[in-house]
Amino acid sequence: MNTLVFCCVALPFVVALVIYFTQLDRTRKLLVPAAVAVMALAAVIMGAHGTFRLEAETFFGVPLDSLFSLLDLLLLLYILGLGWKLGSRTVMGMTALQLVGLLYLKFVLADSSAHITAFAPDGLSLIMVIIITVVGGLITIYGLGYMDIHEEHLHLRVSRKPRFFAIIFCFLGAMNGLVLSNNLSWMFFFWEVTTLCSYLLISHDQTQEANANAYRALWMNVLGGLAFVSAMLFVQKSLGTLSTEIVLHKMTAMDVKSTAMLLPFAFFCLAAFTKSAQVPFESWLCGAMVAPTPVSALLHSATMVKAGTYLLLRMAPAFADTTMSTIVALFGAFTFVATCILAVSQSNAKKILAYSTIANLGLIIACVGINTAASMMAATTIIIYHSVSKGLLFMCVGAIEQRIGSRDIEDMRGLYSKMPRTAIITAIGIFTMMLPPFGMLIGKWMAIEAIARATQAMTPIIFFIALGSAFTVLFWARWAGILVSSANLHERPSYGNPKATVMFALRSLCGLAIVFSFFSPMVLETFVEPSVSGVYARFGLKAEGFIPGASLTGGAGYFWIYMLFILLGLGAWIAWKVSRKVPDGAHAQPYFSGLTQEQAGQIGFKGPMNAFEPARLSNFYLTQYFGEGTITRAIDIISTAFLIVLVGGLL
Repeated sequence: MNTLVFCCVALPFVVALVIYFTQLDRTRKLLVPAAVAVMALAAVIMGAHGTFRLEAETFFGVPLDSLFSLLDLLLLLYILGLGWKLGSRTVMGMTALQLVGLLYLKFVLADSSAHITAFAPDGLSLIMVIIITVVGGLITIYGLGYMDIHEEHLHLRVSRKPRFFAIIFCFLGAMNGLVLSNNLSWMFFFWEVTTLCSYLLISHDQTQEANANAYRALWMNVLGGLAFVSAMLFVQKSLGTLSTEIVLHKMTAMDVKSTAMLLPFAFFCLAAFTKSAQVPFESWLCGAMVAPTPVSALLHSATMVKAGTYLLLRMAPAFADTTMSTIVALFGAFTFVATCILAVSQSNAKKILAYSTIANLGLIIACVGINTAASMMAATTIIIYHSVSKGLLFMCVGAIEQRIGSRDIEDMRGLYSKMPRTAIITAIGIFTMMLPPFGMLIGKWMAIEAIARATQAMTPIIFFIALGSAFTVLFWARWAGILVSSANLHERPSYGNPKATVMFALRSLCGLAIVFSFFSPMVLETFVEPSVSGVYARFGLKAEGFIPGASLTGGAGYFWIYMLFILLGLGAWIAWKVSRKVPDGAHAQPYFSGLTQEQAGQIGFKGPMNAFEPARLSNFYLTQYFGEGTITRAIDIISTAFLIVLVGGLL
């Protein structure tokens, strides 16, 4: 296991160092896929092996606890210097508080004689490692081709690709370290590494807009880091350990959990909300869309935002059956419906993907708050399928934007004639997010049923989830409709010349999205159920009789899944054959009551003062009702009230 953990956690940092000093594109394009393959293979072998415990006390003779303490301090000092450089008192103040708290923890509260197992991953940790290395690795390979074109557009004299890929590998290594670590102090180090990496990647293009959005991401996540340090201080003071395993054992053994015992977990929740960009912190993730597409894809699928949901899932047994848990569920459900509504008002594809990511993370958090075995299974299922499909869609949007010069979904009409393969893959990606029998819909169905059956579920939670799900169908169906209904499929499309690494990543993730859904009963039976049942068995928790998805893991489940796939495939094939036979004459021109005109091949009508007005086809986006400027302030006020109740109520 030592070698496997090294390949997943330490190797990415070593590769990052090598790549940073590698200027030759050819060498980099050999090194990146090779490193990704080694990491992915190690992750899969680790996942196949199952849960394990690994003691690690020294690294080349240096005590690991001392090494991580030093790295924690150096990292915070670097962020403090970054705040000084940016002239941000906010970042400097919160980082200084983290430093003070960390020093107090290390030299006053911590018991150096207490033993903490270094790595004790369970099923959830192993699922996360596979997602991070496989999905994140494919996104990194995609970046090889994408960044070539991106830097051509920027007209850079000196390539920034060595720095870019070095930070991405650090990102992947930090995420693996975060989900594998049992020591909260180590976990905090990796937590803050992801904060720094996100800042550096969002600001990669060094434009004014990129720097402004990177700064917003930095201060919001530094706030989360301060909450994490606060939680560690309270945990060490009250429970006497920073071992995640021991902390959860002690908390689950309590019959009555006092306010003082729950306070650190409220701080963990706050840290998770900032990292997962839940309202009112959603602006940093939406602003991150200015970064190159591989960064957006990583943030939304394999890294960063998933760190927050992982932390909540990991700590959930500690606050089960409490009022605090219900507040978390309400907060997640409100985030889900609010950001689904915001997504409806967007035509910018990246904004749609950003808000839908925040919404799905809110749904996961609602499931965590419900805190039953059924809801935990639903949350884990959504994490798996969301990572694959959302990574795929972000990469598709990046490829489309580089070809047509726009990320507006209205400009994707007729995309098939320009980018047939990418258009088909994008449509498949959207279908995997909204249609049966794909995994995301199965996960949402499991979530809705688990929440509806839970005894602590309140009417507002169920209402928020149901309403948000309806809005989800609206914005996905609108985008899919543009892609599938606006192309002359009988015409031969003109194929472009996409980069080989871009198409390899798109096809691979598209294949994974389909295969994982095709074998969804096996995914539930092999990964999801054992990961949840293992947690409940380890901490002696009582699981209710109802298990969502149980009907899918038997023979009947396989039958219905495969029947739905056959029907979906048959319907798509018939629609394809019929659409290719539609003649040109069937495409009617718009009618303008006899005022139709044509100029330079463009259809329009005679407007006021006999001026030519070109015809424009567009969807309704209801921005006057659901636009960011209309409802964001109200959403932020309500969500802030939730946070005040969550944390302030325990102080």
